[in-house]
Amino acid sequence: MFDRLQSVEDRYDKLNELLSDPQIINDSKKLREYSKEQSDIQETVQTYREYKEVRAQLQDAKAMLDEKLDADMREMVKEEVNELEAQIVELEAKMKLLLIPKDPNDDKNVIFEIRGAAGGDEAALFAGNLYRMYSRYAEAQGWKTDLIDANPTGLGGYKEISFMINGQGAYSKLKYENGAHRVQRVPETESSGRIHTSTATVVCLPEAEELEVDINDKDIRFDAFASSGAGGQSVNTTMSAVRLTHIPTGIVVSIQDEKSQHKNKDKAMKVLRARIYDKYQQEAQAEYDSVRKSAVGTGDRSERIRTYNFPQNRVTDHRIGLTIQKLDQILEGKLDDVIDALIMDDQARRLESASNE
Repeated sequence: MFDRLQSVEDRYDKLNELLSDPQIINDSKKLREYSKEQSDIQETVQTYREYKEVRAQLQDAKAMLDEKLDADMREMVKEEVNELEAQIVELEAKMKLLLIPKDPNDDKNVIFEIRGAAGGDEAALFAGNLYRMYSRYAEAQGWKTDLIDANPTGLGGYKEISFMINGQGAYSKLKYENGAHRVQRVPETESSGRIHTSTATVVCLPEAEELEVDINDKDIRFDAFASSGAGGQSVNTTMSAVRLTHIPTGIVVSIQDEKSQHKNKDKAMKVLRARIYDKYQQEAQAEYDSVRKSAVGTGDRSERIRTYNFPQNRVTDHRIGLTIQKLDQILEGKLDDVIDALIMDDQARRLESASNE
């Protein structure tokens, strides 16, 4: 581990030199690339340097114990040794986590696609609950939510809704939301008070930059059409809605949220780019299925990951066996307890995997 840490520190020092080089400063691509690399390893280097400093202090303190000291001074030095040894343990654990390869998508914005699945109108209403929950969570994190497209129902739910959450590190926290979410509650339309079970599916995609996905304009079929609302009545007589079809992959994106065709096309391109990026990533990682299936949040998206039980005010995440009696708070966007537990479980699995290699 310490050989790796020293290599990271050496690379950090080299990056400092490179970022002071006039040739690099004048090359915006390399400047951005090296700056990001340095930023990514900065915490690891700072922790390693703190560890070395504490280690030196510990050696000095232990050396003092070999000297002739009065009883009070010896007791003080012993206390200092105990404190420094405890710091060493904490720093070593932190460094092990920092050396786990970082998901390159963690710092990205995210695109959510939520669809009402089994349960008809009740599933659509639940999709609306999830959209509100993620929007509230984003707001609490200081992130911005932008609606991309929505297909609302008459009762206030959504057959499907897509939106983007813009914020530093958004994907690192929200990537665990992929999968089927199940709700158990008595629908407002149910006169007998019988509990119904419905589901909504959630897909969370990292926003892909143009440089990351090479899309040839010739591979995209563009169609424009008039947007329509619930019931099919005309909402916009102009051809503002757009449909983009990526011919090589067969991926289709339709957007009609904006009145401007240009804005709808921009949104559609963001979604298309993210879906293509995700498809290529899934294919590239297919050979590592055993690893992917053991990692929280990267499994089959048809998998039921979480249950929201209204009668018991309970939320259960089935992947890690977590149950919290705070459904009302969680639906208000207070997701920290769930997300923190998922992150910790993911880190523990990856740390165990790295130790076994």
